[in-house]
Amino acid sequence: MKKSIHPNVRIGHIHLKVSDIERALKFYRDILGFEVQQWYGNEAVFLSAGDYHHHIGLNTLESKGGKPAPQGHTGLYHFAILYPSRKELAKAVKNLLDAKYHIDGASDHGVSEAIYLRDQDGNGVELYADRPRNKWPRDAKGKLIMETKYLDVKELLQEISD
Repeated sequence: MKKSIHPNVRIGHIHLKVSDIERALKFYRDILGFEVQQWYGNEAVFLSAGDYHHHIGLNTLESKGGKPAPQGHTGLYHFAILYPSRKELAKAVKNLLDAKYHIDGASDHGVSEAIYLRDQDGNGVELYADRPRNKWPRDAKGKLIMETKYLDVKELLQEISD
């Protein structure tokens, strides 16, 4: 018998092992804009958007000075940060570009627009904004169609210059 999860279940936060907390903070706090909520000694820090207890935990409890996992090994592929609007996604992209931070790719998935990059520890990060559900592409039978198409980042940035 197939079991279903409740449709309101969400993934609440991610906790990442990093090699250098201060370096990680320069990305998650200073470029992406997450706010520090609490330090756990000097080995862990919890960050959030708004007043949530934490969306991202960073720690060096087992990884201080460590190296990223090599390609071809199991582990985290990427985690995704959902922005509330296309305009807010564009602001995040502008912050990355202003910081001269490397972006790996950008895709239009039909249901969303996404930017892909890696943090300094090699963790994959997706920044994305969903389109309204009534605009998600569907086939003739109503089945959702997700695809990967080119995303024009210059056009996305127009959201904040208009």
